[in-house]
Amino acid sequence: MNHKSSSQLTDKREDRKYIRILNMASREFDLPRNLNGIIENAVKNNWEREALSDFEGVNYSYADVAEAIEKIHILFDAAEVKKGDKVALCGKNSSDWMIIYLSCLTYGVVAVPILHEFNSESITNLVNHSESVILFADKAIMDKLEADRLPTLKAAIYISETGIAFSRNEKLSETRSRLNEIFGEKYPESFGPSDISYYKDQPEDLALINYTSGSTGTPKGVMLPYRSIWSNIVYCIEHLTFMHPGDGMVNMLPLGHMYGMVIETLHPFLKGCHCHFLSKAPSPKVLLSAFANVRPKLIITVPLVLEKIIKGNIFPKLQTPSMKILLNLPFINNIIYGKIKEKIVAAFGGRIQEIIIGGAPLNPDVEKFLYRIKFPVTVGYGMTECGPLLTYAPSSISKPQTVGRIVDRMEVKINSKDPQNIPGDIMVKGTNVMLGYYKNPEATREVFPFGDEWMNTGDMGTMDKEGFISISGRSKTMLLGPSGQNIYPEEIEHKINSLPFVQESLVIDDGGKLTALIFPDFEEAQKQGISRERLDKLMETNISNLNKHLESFSRLKAHRLVDQEFEKTPKRSIKRFLYQK
Repeated sequence: MNHKSSSQLTDKREDRKYIRILNMASREFDLPRNLNGIIENAVKNNWEREALSDFEGVNYSYADVAEAIEKIHILFDAAEVKKGDKVALCGKNSSDWMIIYLSCLTYGVVAVPILHEFNSESITNLVNHSESVILFADKAIMDKLEADRLPTLKAAIYISETGIAFSRNEKLSETRSRLNEIFGEKYPESFGPSDISYYKDQPEDLALINYTSGSTGTPKGVMLPYRSIWSNIVYCIEHLTFMHPGDGMVNMLPLGHMYGMVIETLHPFLKGCHCHFLSKAPSPKVLLSAFANVRPKLIITVPLVLEKIIKGNIFPKLQTPSMKILLNLPFINNIIYGKIKEKIVAAFGGRIQEIIIGGAPLNPDVEKFLYRIKFPVTVGYGMTECGPLLTYAPSSISKPQTVGRIVDRMEVKINSKDPQNIPGDIMVKGTNVMLGYYKNPEATREVFPFGDEWMNTGDMGTMDKEGFISISGRSKTMLLGPSGQNIYPEEIEHKINSLPFVQESLVIDDGGKLTALIFPDFEEAQKQGISRERLDKLMETNISNLNKHLESFSRLKAHRLVDQEFEKTPKRSIKRFLYQK
């Protein structure tokens, strides 16, 4: 599907409207009205600063990044890659990955990030579906792909060192073999900030196609224009003002996902910050070591990281008999909570100003505890289709069980007769919203049900009188009670996950019976000498007690223990469709 022919905001009248919105923002905050203008300024203004690093590995200054971008542009020229062509990118987080992505944006080609966790068959299908002409990939991924099954490619290039895996373009092969020489011929004196001049993007130009990670089924190619990424970046620049040039950032989220790519990486890069990509799996041990070294002001993560640290290291200490007595004493409890907060801040490097949680809500007990000690944590809400921001509130004003207010240049409404109390479809429109799904007009029409600018997020929720939104669950996962009542399994799962010895859970409709699938903390149970049979009985008792606090139509009829963690997408969402019969 040609993105200019989709039903989303693509005629000349709409183009003029978005140009007007961008002009207003750029005048008020003295920011370029286009994304590549912001990138160009960031590179020029931070030329000597450290920019990108692989933790305990390679380092790039902004000058190094600029030179690497220019060399990739030379390769694009040699391969006769045109503005608007698709370039696929599939690999683990690294500085080189980010440089290639920046090269695509600044050249005007359409980046196609593909999550490296996808299998070789899926990667092949997505490269072909996107009609990519160049593929950048890690060697381990490239070795599993077959060139003859990738007919649209002019070449496949390794992400690290940009070596060529295979090429169907003689000039590209020859240029790659002489790349440093050609670069030297183009810039015989030196290469400096005055040599930087990037593609002047227009608001509706297609910037990237991001394939969703498929928590509810087959991935779809989300078409995001430059205005969407621009709007997300400008919001972060305007609202996360405690981040300054030279500050460090620990980058742990997948770059192939919009949350990690735009908010966690592109945003601090454009502020002149130093991004550090983890070279190992982000276990609590690895993360705490990175936080101690980088000392970040901002951490952007998913709930699992924070919950493991709090539930594993803090909660057990609060449950001792002596601590329970002290926490019931006025004044003493405040001193204790203050000390705990100091220790948590120190564990995150000592300079933390805010932790933003996304992807899923926090465990209620963990959230309540963090609010009690006044820890600077907040929960945001977004989706790939909005590149990704939809809502946010700084930790100073955030409310428990909410995800903040709608972000700038966006509007929201709840399709409900009583939006403050009865959940309804969350509908949004504005500058962040996608153009549609690539080659999938049917799916595009489904999320724009009224044929206008309002997009159905697929989530259900409520909005209070101050504009704070609470998410009830996905409309696609909503279950019906015996008399047609709406049951949101996520709300029940949050309560189950707070029970003893529960790591995670999934609520399904099993032949008309509301059933909880539970992955227990077998390791902790073993430490306490609890057998599987006894653990099962404990779960039965705890769920029976939980049912007393649930509406009659949403009470659990059964439970089953599962032996393995639920299969997840790369952004750590459970693949529900695999478990719902």
